Amino acid sequence: MARLYADENFPYPTVLELRRLGHDVITVQEAGKAGQKTEDEAILAQAGTDGRAVLTHDRKDFVRLHDREPVHGGIVYVRSIRISRAWPLAFIRRSTENPNWRDD
Repeated sequence: MARLYADENFPYPTVLELRRLGHDVITVQEAGKAGQKTEDEAILAQAGTDGRAVLTHDRKDFVRLHDREPVHGGIVYVRSIRISRAWPLAFIRRSTENPNWRDD
């Protein structure tokens, strides 16, 4: 299963669902960085040090970081568009059941 580091703005109910599915997820808040406005560079670096991929809604910022520093623990971008409250959880179920599934 995946080892993930959830960005500060990532919804906690989705983190809980990922954990229920067996993923090892830690949040920025649980890492003691809540409310500190930690720079994205530091989040990406910490995730890599811990052997985790960043879990985020901030596609633009993290794509820019990837372009500057392509060696890291990984970046998992989840769109924040909500069709319903259940949409992020349905996305996670589909993508964890089929790792080749994409939502283009």
